Amino acid sequence: MQHALYRAAKADPGRRFHALADKVYRRDVLQRAWVLVRANNGAPGIDRTTLAQVEQYGIDRLLGELASELREGRYRPLPARRVLIPKPGSPEGAQRPLSIPAVRDRIVQSAVKIVLEPVFEADMLPCSFGFRPRRSVHDALQVLIDECWRGCRWVVETDIADCFSVIPHQKLMQAVQERVCDQGVLGLLRVMLRAGVLEDGRVRRPVAGSPQGGPVSPLLCNVYLHRLDRAWSRRGHGTLVRFADDLIALCTSREQAEAALEQLRVLLAGLGLEPKAAKTRIVHLEVGGGGFDFLGVRHEAPSIRVGVKDRHRCAVAAA
Repeated sequence: MQHALYRAAKADPGRRFHALADKVYRRDVLQRAWVLVRANNGAPGIDRTTLAQVEQYGIDRLLGELASELREGRYRPLPARRVLIPKPGSPEGAQRPLSIPAVRDRIVQSAVKIVLEPVFEADMLPCSFGFRPRRSVHDALQVLIDECWRGCRWVVETDIADCFSVIPHQKLMQAVQERVCDQGVLGLLRVMLRAGVLEDGRVRRPVAGSPQGGPVSPLLCNVYLHRLDRAWSRRGHGTLVRFADDLIALCTSREQAEAALEQLRVLLAGLGLEPKAAKTRIVHLEVGGGGFDFLGVRHEAPSIRVGVKDRHRCAVAAA
């Protein structure tokens, strides 16, 4: 099914898919969604139902109930449980919010992702690496290494401020509707986005954001930020490398880097987003100079000249 959807989307970039809802509640799709949720071994949501309790209740029984609710339009997700977790690479004590949907809601989100991902994957550009099939941190780092060795030593470093929390729902749905016109799926996405989060005993239902923690959130983030990738590819300054909301632009001169940073600000503003001021800067990779951190790796200019075969080793050593 996924291969068929991908091929159809790739063959016709202007096609809008109208028959997807029935695929979400297919038993094999829901079964695969359960396998993904179980493998992730996550915590319970606000209903406190654990994975073990779901297994005790009966997987087939639960999947049958979800299929009926989805088929009949009765499915309504619970609000997610909000927790705060330490933020890697940030000052001590810094935390980020994580939203944990109930197990049943994670199954439905995973099923939606299984159906929608191949449709949008057909459009994704090479500059995007985060949360995509068969693409990884190492792939993104390899582009950085290759571009640096080609002479792109001026780097614009930034990430998007509170990206998952501030994506406007209306604009996000417009991005989804570029490829999907199935009202069942669109309605399902809307109720997921509006389910809200339980925090300090109160349910909040913001009009923006796709909360981190749900299986479908990274896909929706990429669908929305594909607009940034697409605009950059038409008139970009330098090479963009984006891993979800973390990104860099590799340039050949300070002038190009300054133009790239200004363009990023303009494009993000058009999406209702902005770069995080504390993490935005232009870095010149030069011997004896400073470096920057990207995707958990420290990057600095190599201090010795090496041949082509030694590029990867040297770059890793320098990092």
